[in-house]
Amino acid sequence: MSSRVDSSSLAQLTKVRFLEFVREPEAIFWTFVFPVLLAAGLGIAFRNQPAKVVRIGATDAPLAAALRHEKGLEVLQLDPAAGDAALRTGRIALLAKPGSDGVVYRYDDTNAESRNARLLADRAMHKASGLPDAVKAADELVREPGSRYIDFLVPGLLGMNLMGGGIWGLGFAIVDARRKNLLKRLVASPMAKWEYLVSFLLSRLVMLCLEVVVFVGFAVLVFGVPLRGSLAQLGALCLLASLSFSALGLLISSRVRTIEAVSGLMNFVMLPMWVLSGIFFSAERFPDAVQPFIRVLPLTAVIEALRGNMLQGLSLAQLNWQLAVMMCWLILGFAAALQLFRWR
Repeated sequence: MSSRVDSSSLAQLTKVRFLEFVREPEAIFWTFVFPVLLAAGLGIAFRNQPAKVVRIGATDAPLAAALRHEKGLEVLQLDPAAGDAALRTGRIALLAKPGSDGVVYRYDDTNAESRNARLLADRAMHKASGLPDAVKAADELVREPGSRYIDFLVPGLLGMNLMGGGIWGLGFAIVDARRKNLLKRLVASPMAKWEYLVSFLLSRLVMLCLEVVVFVGFAVLVFGVPLRGSLAQLGALCLLASLSFSALGLLISSRVRTIEAVSGLMNFVMLPMWVLSGIFFSAERFPDAVQPFIRVLPLTAVIEALRGNMLQGLSLAQLNWQLAVMMCWLILGFAAALQLFRWR
């Protein structure tokens, strides 16, 4: 009799645990959906192709035509200034320029992909000439700050940090207050809804300066990451980025009542940006069909603006579309949060 009771209790307890799991959409998301979405996104970015294709640049049309004889190369024709900028920001692995008696390859020889591009480019030039050693080549090695992977990575990590602070920091605070019924008490006060929401946006500014100064200072002092643009404009970009993500955090948390639910929603919103927005590798790895969607993501605009300022020295006037995307997310996100927000 005792063993039957124990077996029945164990079965019922196991059933309860299972029902608790399937009734939590957040648990289902992280167990089943998240791994599939992550694998799909990275699989598309690093999809198998007939051959390893390396993107390089050439500064004139005849040189670009000659380099296209090699199937392993994707050749972009760029003017010298645009080519140097593309090389510095990781868009291309090598820049080929006409030399006095041949071709000059500009690349970072500490980068494995760039070394491979150098070999493929040399083979393409020999194929185009029809003779084994007819084309003379010279190397112009690039090792200055701004062309390394760490230089490419730091603006991406800074953008990711701004997104996390804006969305996670505000979302959890609002939902926790709603869960504890603290918002009900605020309803009775002579306070407008917009004042309460704006207070969260302003509170982010207190920690923002410390976050940016510590992270950027560490990158500059330890790794020598360049700051080629205006520091004031870099601060303005970080401010606008933080406000945009904060507005998105307010929108996500405007009606949610539990920490579990808001956690799932925030991760669902941030996951596409983690994968698509070019934090760790260039967003241009993804197919052309999804590029319009990628370019309107707030994190994509933030990271490209930060890289433009820090690595290329671009001014705010040269980052107009990135600023427009961030402003749209700030205005629309805050307006939607103001309409949807509820105290209970």
